[in-house]
Amino acid sequence: MIKGITITLYEKIKSGVDEFNHAVYTETPVEIENVLVTPVSADDLVSLESLYGKKAVYQIAIPKGDTHNFEDAVVEFFGEKWHVFGFPQTGIEEMIPLSWNTKWSVERYG
Repeated sequence: MIKGITITLYEKIKSGVDEFNHAVYTETPVEIENVLVTPVSADDLVSLESLYGKKAVYQIAIPKGDTHNFEDAVVEFFGEKWHVFGFPQTGIEEMIPLSWNTKWSVERYG
């Protein structure tokens, strides 16, 4: 049986505005279980780099039914922090036989 790992998602929650009326966020760590992590293939690396100008290292697959916002978020796994970028690849839950239906790309953070 395929099983993912637990990662930490740093959820951004709007906590106010600064003196220039820009949103200020606080990051709250949330553990997400059963996330698949896979290295990016050479073909995907070239495509993602030409589309976004960023070098993806891993792709993460999020379990079906998860409602957290991963867009432009920071995640932590393998003892490192990673930045989620790009658009998710999402499949139709009922048509996918396994436990995951959304895939995001991550780059090294910091």
